[in-house]
Amino acid sequence: MNQLLKRKSRGDAWFDIINIVLLTVIMLLVLFPLYFVLIASFSDPNLIYSGEVWFYPKGFTLDGYERIFNDSSIWIGYANSIFYAGLGTLIGVAVTVFAAYPLARKDLVGRSAIMWFLMVTMFFSGGLIPTYLLIKDLHMLNTVWALVIPGAGGVFNVIIVRTFFQSSIPDEMWEAASIDGCSNSRFFWSIVLPLSKSIIAVMVLYHVVGFWNGFFDALIYLNDEAKYPLQLVLRNILVQNQVNSGMMIDVESYAAKMRVTELIKYGVIIVSSLPLLMLYPFLQKYFVKGVMIGSIKG
Repeated sequence: MNQLLKRKSRGDAWFDIINIVLLTVIMLLVLFPLYFVLIASFSDPNLIYSGEVWFYPKGFTLDGYERIFNDSSIWIGYANSIFYAGLGTLIGVAVTVFAAYPLARKDLVGRSAIMWFLMVTMFFSGGLIPTYLLIKDLHMLNTVWALVIPGAGGVFNVIIVRTFFQSSIPDEMWEAASIDGCSNSRFFWSIVLPLSKSIIAVMVLYHVVGFWNGFFDALIYLNDEAKYPLQLVLRNILVQNQVNSGMMIDVESYAAKMRVTELIKYGVIIVSSLPLLMLYPFLQKYFVKGVMIGSIKG
């Protein structure tokens, strides 16, 4: 490290030092709120209100997590979110890839007109009411399809995947394969998809995060609480302060109920974040490569 710094000019060394300091500060600003929520979920809410909890839990308790794990609505929401995220990601990635590949081929007639048509939808839409009426007319209200179909194949994602195909799958590869008698479908399944693992992983991450964190579509289109995703259950707890009565059955005083409610709020944030925190490390190496697609030419 010292030899590396010696080979750098003084200006470059100061530039690196300033970058390290700034990035460290930004990292702490991002991580500390998450860390605080974690230690707060194990701490006495009264000590949190008094400002005594900063760097480690005080008044250690697992009461909040015990009530969360014993509440059926949390587990039902978990199961629903996993199902919606899995099905929605499968449909969304499939539609995105199937739309992007033909648009990346120069022999597709009218591909420029199709792209312009798709890009218009990024800036103009019918709005919430026409969309709701369309979902209603399609008889998708209060069904899983209202959550996974309308957002499948986002135009922005199609553009990203198309750019990947254009920059990573050369036309010469298709020409060589066609000379050997390879059909379009076989070329796509046997050559294009195996070479596109990085961008597919990025699309999987985008869709999983979107479905896992989404609650607005469920709020609009679902009226059966048994079908609520986890984020809608959390919204009722965090925003509307609606905690399941079964979680408070042994709490009598109002002050005790507020204390337990705060513990539950911190706990459900941690519980709901765990799946994405566990998934991201497996996709991170593909994510870094995929998001750089199209940034370097030549």
